[in-house]
Amino acid sequence: EESLQMWDLNKRLEAYLARVKFLEEENEGLRAEIQSAKGSPAGDPWRAKYEEELRALRAALDHAFREKYAAELARDNLYEEVQHVKSRCQKEQAAREEAKKQLSASKKELEEERRAQIWLKERAVQLEKEVEALLEVHEEEKAGLDQEIASFSQSLESFRCVPVAFQPVEVEDYSKRLSEIWRGAVETYKTEVSQLERSLCQAKESLWKAVEDNQQTQLQLQHLEKDLAGLKARKEMLEESLSRQWQEQRGEAEKFQLAIEALEQEKQTLRVQIAQVLEDRQQLMHLKMSLSLEVATYRTLLEAESTRLQMPPG
Repeated sequence: EESLQMWDLNKRLEAYLARVKFLEEENEGLRAEIQSAKGSPAGDPWRAKYEEELRALRAALDHAFREKYAAELARDNLYEEVQHVKSRCQKEQAAREEAKKQLSASKKELEEERRAQIWLKERAVQLEKEVEALLEVHEEEKAGLDQEIASFSQSLESFRCVPVAFQPVEVEDYSKRLSEIWRGAVETYKTEVSQLERSLCQAKESLWKAVEDNQQTQLQLQHLEKDLAGLKARKEMLEESLSRQWQEQRGEAEKFQLAIEALEQEKQTLRVQIAQVLEDRQQLMHLKMSLSLEVATYRTLLEAESTRLQMPPG
């Protein structure tokens, strides 16, 4: 049994020694190739290829870092733009609220102006009625005065036709009194007519002023309606631009998210590859240690066997 074990160990030792010899020869060849590669100015193509691959990998890594930095910068810029658009929306909303307040105030003023216009119209109608009443009274008074004058003229004619026993002094006094009464009536009529004309002019001026105020109010209302329509159109345009920018930002954010996910996947792949390389290296280290232990064991066995064979039999 021991001889079988020794024979198996010898076989394994021969295989190991052959493997070591082959590896040493391969190492010598590789050392010679390395020395020749170091000595040659141009270098071997495989070294240039490896260096080129290494440079490409480094460039790809730098490019990935640059893309990541650009994506972060773009994300920050998009966040700033979103904040700016939000502030603009808040300002537009405040302006819209202010416009609504101004519109409500203008509507209140318009209602007050309409009420004032209605009151002025009613007042103008009332003044026109008063003027008509005064004109009717004036016509009646005028007709009465005409009748009095006619009766007075008839009485004068009768005085002329019928001989009167009055004295000239009484006739002159009576004519003076009549002329004074006539002058007083004429002056009263003139003053009443002038007062009526003044009141009519004032009523016309008030009516024209009310009409002008109404026209100005209508113009102001039209301007406010135009401003409101412009603000509504501007609001719609801003909302459309905001939705379009939001969609564009969402698309760019999705692109950046996909790029980041791809980079994360590549990072995970590189981590897995690095872990695999480390595991392979650890396995190689374990294999090297086991081979070293096996070589030491074989050496110990060979030394023990050689010493046993060299010892004398007694």
